[in-house]
Amino acid sequence: MVCGLGWLAATGTASAHGGSLAGGGRESLTIPTWLFLSTGGAAVGASFLLASFVTDRAFVERIHDWGRPLSGDYEHVLEYAGQLIGLAGLAAVFVVGFLGPTNARTNLAILLVWVGWWAGLAMTTYLVGNSWATLNPFKTLARLLPTLDRSYPTRVGSWPAVGGLLVLVWLEVVSPLADQPRLLASVVAGYTVLTLAGALVFGPDDWFGYADPVERVFGYYGRFAPIGRDEDGLRLRLPGMDLSTPRLVDGPDEVAFVVALLWVTTYDGLVTTPAWRDLTTPIVAAGVPPHLLYPVALAVGFAGFLGVYRLAVRLSRDMSETYLTPAVLAQRFAPPLVAIAVGYHFAHYLGYFLVLAPSLAVALSSPFADPAVVPTVDLPAWFGAVALASVIVGHLVAIWVAHAAAYDLFPARLQAIRSQYPFIAVMVFYTMTSLWVVSQPEVALPHL
Repeated sequence: MVCGLGWLAATGTASAHGGSLAGGGRESLTIPTWLFLSTGGAAVGASFLLASFVTDRAFVERIHDWGRPLSGDYEHVLEYAGQLIGLAGLAAVFVVGFLGPTNARTNLAILLVWVGWWAGLAMTTYLVGNSWATLNPFKTLARLLPTLDRSYPTRVGSWPAVGGLLVLVWLEVVSPLADQPRLLASVVAGYTVLTLAGALVFGPDDWFGYADPVERVFGYYGRFAPIGRDEDGLRLRLPGMDLSTPRLVDGPDEVAFVVALLWVTTYDGLVTTPAWRDLTTPIVAAGVPPHLLYPVALAVGFAGFLGVYRLAVRLSRDMSETYLTPAVLAQRFAPPLVAIAVGYHFAHYLGYFLVLAPSLAVALSSPFADPAVVPTVDLPAWFGAVALASVIVGHLVAIWVAHAAAYDLFPARLQAIRSQYPFIAVMVFYTMTSLWVVSQPEVALPHL
């Protein structure tokens, strides 16, 4: 497996990730970068002050308890239809990926995975609800197969999902998966075998509940959505409010996964900035292999994000003077980071999806055709403001969710407010980092 991944990373010339299909989607700002970043950071800090000193515990509870039931008799019909659609999509990736046109801009497998699934479906997950829980073809197939039902090792927890997420993003970035349909179909086939093998040994519930990184990504994204499921069925609520659910993140492994989700979304855009190119050019010139540089940067960046978060946890415990352990605080305040990841994912992929949605529609109507010209959408110049606004909105929701979690943890209002100081500093850091990446012009992935 390790040899196969190394071969995959070294195969061909990577045009980077799925976003390369649409070309450079980001443009540089016309205002000073320092002014733009400081304004975004100030907006996050000001929202914390507003949430802290204008709201009270009763108001926070009313906001989080608001909702409307949506359950009905149609749920089972939608479930079966979703499972069939998921299986049809997986079959299309295999058939068209191996037998269809080799042009990435016209191949349905390429467009379905990057445009339809990772951009379009992922956005519907946090904008509407987690349909991947039903569409997931790997889970559908796993439930049809027998299982050895071995006990999943509790000490392992979700660490395989953490490693799996980092590996998948590394492959997305350094390998030509967005350019070579046969290679993409082969990787999906390998992922299918690995996933079904895990479900065969440990059972579908444990495998997809702990070890599968894709299931966990969509599961956390779905917690942001205004439509979710509770013990009474489907329910309409305010976006992001379900992120304040106690024990949503339970253990250091799940904390690490949430931080990894935030980091890989940032890393995906960071490696296509001019600053990354300028920073890595002398490093590569000094003899460091580019294919080693990218995974090392991915691991170091993840360790840095996780280290900053853990530092904030320790400072929060000292400032709040609480008996709660750092582990408890880390788990309780990790879910707000999902809102930040959602805002940045939306900023990174909305334009990409809109540009290539007509190409996906054409490929769906004629999966084996290879037209010389494929339709795309030209986005207006003001569209970049939508991406920047989504980053800010994601951070504002994160502040609110963290504020609500603090009120739930600490009995005294000032204690709850003081506990948030380190986390607000971290969120301002994350905000300015995300805004900086979004504000940079997009360049081709260097050295690969």
